[in-house]
Amino acid sequence: MIEKPKNKPVCLNFSSGPCTKRPGWSVEVLKNALLGRSHRSPEGKLKLSSAIDETKRLLSIPESYRVGIVPASDTGAIEMAMWNLLGSRPVEVLSWEVFGKDWKKDVEEQLKIPGSIYHDVEFGLLPDLENINFDNDVIFTWNGTTSGARVPNANWIPDNRHGVTLCDATSAVFAQDLDWSKLDATTFSWQKVLGGEAAHGMLVLSPKAVNLLESYTPEWPIPKIFRLTKNQKLIEGVFRGETLNTPSMLCVEDYLDVLKWVDSIGGYKGTIERANNNFSIIKDWVNQSNWLTFLCDEAKNLSNTSVCLKFSNELSELSEDDQRSFAKSIGKTLVDEEVAFDIVNHRSAPPGLRIWAGATVESEDILRLLPWIDWAHQKLVNKTGDKNA
Repeated sequence: MIEKPKNKPVCLNFSSGPCTKRPGWSVEVLKNALLGRSHRSPEGKLKLSSAIDETKRLLSIPESYRVGIVPASDTGAIEMAMWNLLGSRPVEVLSWEVFGKDWKKDVEEQLKIPGSIYHDVEFGLLPDLENINFDNDVIFTWNGTTSGARVPNANWIPDNRHGVTLCDATSAVFAQDLDWSKLDATTFSWQKVLGGEAAHGMLVLSPKAVNLLESYTPEWPIPKIFRLTKNQKLIEGVFRGETLNTPSMLCVEDYLDVLKWVDSIGGYKGTIERANNNFSIIKDWVNQSNWLTFLCDEAKNLSNTSVCLKFSNELSELSEDDQRSFAKSIGKTLVDEEVAFDIVNHRSAPPGLRIWAGATVESEDILRLLPWIDWAHQKLVNKTGDKNA
């Protein structure tokens, strides 16, 4: 029997997006937000350009790359990249989790780019990265937020590629080491690793991507909210903070605050270290568990931010609906006990649990959470009479 734990996490937020705020955050950090003023005022432009400049500096993004704030979170950013950059050649679409499968659907059913090749695999797996034709454009997610599987590095992407690479890196940026030289259009949102507020996306473009934007015009019409060029020239203002639509200056203030925190802990190396430490605690726990294992089987591909778990042993023999119901029951038990919020796998992913381990989570909170998960499991098994699960 597992005794009911006594210590609870200080912060109960383990959602994989929006993610928990940085340690020490309070609403006071927003007191200097530029509210009731135009984002096109000198003060508004300064805050937006500072957000871009600090992002570029803290992530060590090459000077020749453009960084812009765009609408609609990471989804808007990756859609913007797809609709502007794709279509000049076939696309190699890599999909292994919910959002990658959405981008596959866009290429296949919306953009309908002829000759495209779809490398689609089950949750927890990665496509064969050695079997990608880089004469074509390539789109992929760096870190599978809903599968717990990530690409281990960018070594599989050649320097002399003919196509451009589009990378949805929203749960990887600031937690995993990205090789910018291999990425031509990279997207992320403030709400993931940094726990910022939602609705705004970041788009990072290489010189190669900019050249393509200025030399190729897609066959399809591009909505105003997505347009990155005018008269076949890049709209440079987007990459100086002159956003395409009205941003929330409250969210911008919050982002500027968390960037200061990143700077205070050593930049992206510091945030990577925090995420790695958090993940190592969960990994040790999973390796000792007799009822949970990682959804991703390959150790080198395990995500250090969105840790996705599946049931093992007798629980894995239950129907998918019963497993999903059991996972929800664990989640509800932890909510009722005021221990953790939002740790059930994404509704479109295989049933199981998902623990966000990104940089804004405190290691001590994870250490306190894990015994509660074991206790909740035992309580539910005993309740159903399945003593061996």
